[in-house]
Amino acid sequence: MTYSVAVSGASGYAGGEILRLLASHPDIEIRTVTAHSNAGQPLIQHQPHLRSLAHLTLQDTTPEVLAGHDIVFLALPHGQSGQYTDALGDVPLIIDAGADHRLTSPESWDAFYGGHFHEPWAYGVPELLINGGKQREQLRGVSRIAAPGCNASTVSLSLAPGVAAGVIDPSDIVTVLAVGPSGAGKSLKPNLLGSEILGTANPYAVGGTHRHIPEIQQALRGAGAAEVRISFTPVLVPMSRGILATSTAPIVEGATDAQIRAAWESAYGDETFVQLLPEGQFPRTADVLGANTALIGLAIDRAANRVTVVTAVDNLAKGTAGAAIQSMNLALGLPEDRALTVNGVAP
Repeated sequence: MTYSVAVSGASGYAGGEILRLLASHPDIEIRTVTAHSNAGQPLIQHQPHLRSLAHLTLQDTTPEVLAGHDIVFLALPHGQSGQYTDALGDVPLIIDAGADHRLTSPESWDAFYGGHFHEPWAYGVPELLINGGKQREQLRGVSRIAAPGCNASTVSLSLAPGVAAGVIDPSDIVTVLAVGPSGAGKSLKPNLLGSEILGTANPYAVGGTHRHIPEIQQALRGAGAAEVRISFTPVLVPMSRGILATSTAPIVEGATDAQIRAAWESAYGDETFVQLLPEGQFPRTADVLGANTALIGLAIDRAANRVTVVTAVDNLAKGTAGAAIQSMNLALGLPEDRALTVNGVAP
């Protein structure tokens, strides 16, 4: 069966990455692409790397244009998806790459986003540990999926095995992330100009203000944490794609080195797209460029009595579009890895 697809926000970075991956999906027909200010222009004008989709023209983002497809992807700024999802009740499968349907807590939404709260959808991180199983079981056959925040899923995948196994204390997590500016979207912002980010590193959303914090807390509570306290500091660095998250948490008294490493080996030993590196090895963002892969390095720091987890992902691939398509495959009963790769692009 071939599924017809509409992608909103198709002129942006997330929308473009969704289209890049879907273009090689044998079960998908990309029928419609939409935008706001760029409507009426050829897609190829805004996504010149998508040569196989040069025949498509960006249409207005309206419920009428998006309706009538088997699948709709919404790659819109936070707070804008809900107005469309409310009007697309007849669409068999909707995947929201924004934040509108990620959080289960109205209070957290009000504190970090504000505006109208929308019902939570199935969270699109298949490998995430939840209630003694994996999130993929919650994605099979669903009709509504909330793709994750790229920083949030990276940190959650980093630490969930230790939380679930009871070998780390999630009440004292510290994480620092080096992130590329594509995670902030394609709209013009002075602080994201090349002259502002080249040759420098810039922290932002410092002091517990980043919007992905409640998403991480929610995910780790699902993995078994009673209390999640996290110091979260992202740092903008001059690479177009990528996240390198360095997360630490205290070791629970009595946990042995073997038990600690076994927690991550057990969680991800059979996974295709989340891989634990051999002891003593740590990932680079270059190793996951263009891949639907999260690579994890684990260190046990007995001097500080903390576990350190270093995880690399491509924020547009595994962090956003890849997770969305992987979750789509599960919802449709297709092979989970269809149109996705573990191979990055190098150099």
